[in-house]
Amino acid sequence: MSDSEQSSGESGSYVEAGGFERDTNYIETRITADGRDGFPVEAGRYRLVVARACPWANRAIIVRRLLGLEDALSMGICGPTHDKRSWTFDLDPGGVDPVLQIPRLQDAFFARDPNYSRGITVPAVVEISTGKVVTNDYPQMTLDFSTEWTQYHREGAPDLYPEPLRDEIDDVAEKIFHDVNNGVYKCGFAGSQDAYEEAYDALFARLDWLSDRLENQRFLVGDTITEADVRLFTTLARFDPVYHGHFKCNRSKLSEMPVLWAYARDLFQTPGFGDTTDFVHIKSHYYEVHTDINPTGIVPKGPDVSSWLSPHGREALGGRPFGDGTPPGEPKESERVPADHWA
Repeated sequence: MSDSEQSSGESGSYVEAGGFERDTNYIETRITADGRDGFPVEAGRYRLVVARACPWANRAIIVRRLLGLEDALSMGICGPTHDKRSWTFDLDPGGVDPVLQIPRLQDAFFARDPNYSRGITVPAVVEISTGKVVTNDYPQMTLDFSTEWTQYHREGAPDLYPEPLRDEIDDVAEKIFHDVNNGVYKCGFAGSQDAYEEAYDALFARLDWLSDRLENQRFLVGDTITEADVRLFTTLARFDPVYHGHFKCNRSKLSEMPVLWAYARDLFQTPGFGDTTDFVHIKSHYYEVHTDINPTGIVPKGPDVSSWLSPHGREALGGRPFGDGTPPGEPKESERVPADHWA
């Protein structure tokens, strides 16, 4: 395991067989409506810390925006690169987060536990008054945004985790996590040929399964966008710019898989998805930080991302992206991805 991998928000370890095993022991404290873990939902109390480069953090950015939580939950944005110690706030004046007044996310983890020894990961939610991280449990975090923060949802917010479909959403999301979200990392950080080929085969078998599932339905579960779509999208968005070459996931590019490519473009062109995707940060992070895979630190110039805005034709399958809700409005000026970073 490289130092960069440990601190990048994608921490994991190599097992004896040479495979990549993700460290999933996150801080599981939850922020809930009833405050049962000591942290009740409260507007202005917490700050969501993200990095646009990270697929796990990108999920939180998308869900926050779709639900309209911007005024209740502020957001600090780390730069795309970091050293082995921590993500840093190098995009902010003086390299210090203007709300938390810290230069490194590590400071919030150490404020909670001075002996904290695991990965300093994004996304993380920090209590502003104490400067202590509350949770970095990213799978639960977005579900709680949908189910516990409802009093602060915007009018017209979609239901991303509808109760009648939760078992199916959970099942599909679990398959996607093991073989796709985490599967690309199993390929990229494999320590043996056998481990790599096993992960490679599982990845593309699952992508084929997803293509079959999505051939005649617009979204993964039901006829609206759900948490499952958010979780798949952030990996698909990084596939051609990073995973195809950098992680050796090279049977096919996303742009060579017709169903998934059209599905990904459909989501990308939906408010909340493409406008939170930063291809410049994505490439900078993976190619500059993962020096064990890319020791030169050279960032590829391509691919051309303008094709993400090409017609996708998925409307013909029906579906209602936001269900009975409405699209989110324009992003806050301070949170806009520069236009030349995403299209």
